[in-house]
Amino acid sequence: MAAPKKGRRQPGQGRPGRALALILIALVALTGGMFLSGHTTPRLGIDLAGGTSITLQARSEPGQESAVNQTNMNTAVGIIERRVNGLGVSEAEVQTQGTDHIIVNIPKGTNEKQAREQVGTTAQLFFRPVLQLASGEPAPEGSPSPSASGSPDEAEQGDGDKATEGGDKATEGGDKATDGKSGEPEATPTTQGRAASGALKADATPSPSASADGKADPTPSPSASEGGSDEALMKKFEALTCTDTKERTAAAEGTKPSEPMVGCGQNSAGQWEKYILGPAAVAGTEIDDASAVIDERTGQWIVTMDFSSKGADAFSKITSELKTQQPPMNQFGIVLDGEVVSAPSVQTTLSKSAQISGSFTQESSQELANMLSYGALPLSFVEESVTSVTAALGGEQLEAGLIAGGIGLILVIVYLVVYYRGLSLIAIISLLMSAALTYTIMVLLGPAIGFALNLPAVCGAIVAIGITADSFIVFFERVRDEIREGRSLQPAVARGWPRARRTILVSDFVSFLSAAVLFVVTVGKVQGFAFTLGLTTLLDVVVVFFFTKPLLTILARKKFFASGHPWSGLDPKRLGVKPPLRRARRTVPADPKEA
Repeated sequence: MAAPKKGRRQPGQGRPGRALALILIALVALTGGMFLSGHTTPRLGIDLAGGTSITLQARSEPGQESAVNQTNMNTAVGIIERRVNGLGVSEAEVQTQGTDHIIVNIPKGTNEKQAREQVGTTAQLFFRPVLQLASGEPAPEGSPSPSASGSPDEAEQGDGDKATEGGDKATEGGDKATDGKSGEPEATPTTQGRAASGALKADATPSPSASADGKADPTPSPSASEGGSDEALMKKFEALTCTDTKERTAAAEGTKPSEPMVGCGQNSAGQWEKYILGPAAVAGTEIDDASAVIDERTGQWIVTMDFSSKGADAFSKITSELKTQQPPMNQFGIVLDGEVVSAPSVQTTLSKSAQISGSFTQESSQELANMLSYGALPLSFVEESVTSVTAALGGEQLEAGLIAGGIGLILVIVYLVVYYRGLSLIAIISLLMSAALTYTIMVLLGPAIGFALNLPAVCGAIVAIGITADSFIVFFERVRDEIREGRSLQPAVARGWPRARRTILVSDFVSFLSAAVLFVVTVGKVQGFAFTLGLTTLLDVVVVFFFTKPLLTILARKKFFASGHPWSGLDPKRLGVKPPLRRARRTVPADPKEA
């Protein structure tokens, strides 16, 4: 076979410089993104950073004592976990303890107050028609308190009454209404396409309401002229001050879904408003899905809702009645734990799907969608205890784990140096590249997806050292086998790589598959181990393909390695290469007779 011309690359050599440049650019970009994001250290889990542990006790509704069972408890765990993680609280641990308790561990570095509110907000969610609205702020001295039995003008001129602002701003393509919670939200259909503002004055005239099953219940609205429970409800409404937490909580206590109630909510300016709400029209359990998305038409954040078939019928019934009313009686309150989290006005009949839009921010729209999606728990819970978790024990374990990992890494390096000599330099640099990529990606995943580094995750990173070193050993041994067959270094690298590549891919695929299965079938901290193991396995493939192999290809052209220096790790004598056997030449005598 003719020898390749000088300067022509051997088959399989490729362009190693480009591959090295590519992975170095990626590392620089990741490092730059890390510093630009302002996060230079990984986010730590509760076992390393400490946090808060909340104990919740399940309580069944009256007449449903059997509701506290394993099935409902598991359902509640899943809902609470999604609600907490929906707030960006990463590595939150939610698990049952005994038959009626749930333990929620929330790490530091998150919005702990908001998370506690979401965890504690465990009552069922209902849609209730708004019968009256007034300011919930303390009235100035000498001024009369707002009354539900006043004229429409009086009802609409309360300091906190933002629900009628722009209520009649209807447009042909989709009318806009306001919401006392988020500035100017509106309830618009995703399937109807049009909206029409309604009218019912906020006085003592009859107001439609609906029962929890969605059937109309044309009972009169509460007013001062009514007797019995309506009069008591009116007095409770007039005396309520929403800025007082105890008053706000006590106002909704003991209220059944089939009864009217008094509740509080905050508008976009942070001012408290108080409501008289009719019986529950639709239960939150009838919401199939809710999400915060950007309206492609307006570019604004909106909240979309999808109802079950039963919920769609009930929602269609109540919205068809509310659309004919005057503000604020054309609104329905979304009530969670007795608090009005949103109160959009209705301008058309809605059914299967609906939108709530207005002056939402991304945070406020996601918060409302989170409440709608996960607000309906099968049980009610009370916060039994709240304790702080210190990171002292986790810090000691982390220190011990890092020491163990350091010892293991040193042993691996010693083995590589003793056995592979010069080749160990390539392995060590590759390990450092893998460590740098792993660190920067973990740091960036903290703010990006809420990834938090816990002790099992650290263990996964330590295990990955062996996986990465194994890939180097497979490649080096394939090259050394080619040299044992009598080939020089450059052809040995070119021929050894395809064989090593197949072995490395199969090995890493098995490791990644194990990590993926472990991540899917487990919960809590074990998922951190599986996630880290899977991530480092993928990075092992990247490093071997784009760094180790190109680096060895380049160094194979250097005299130190190509000549088989005794300290290169590729010395033919140490590898047992024997020179090819040659026949002894027969000497031909000068005189044919001598033959």
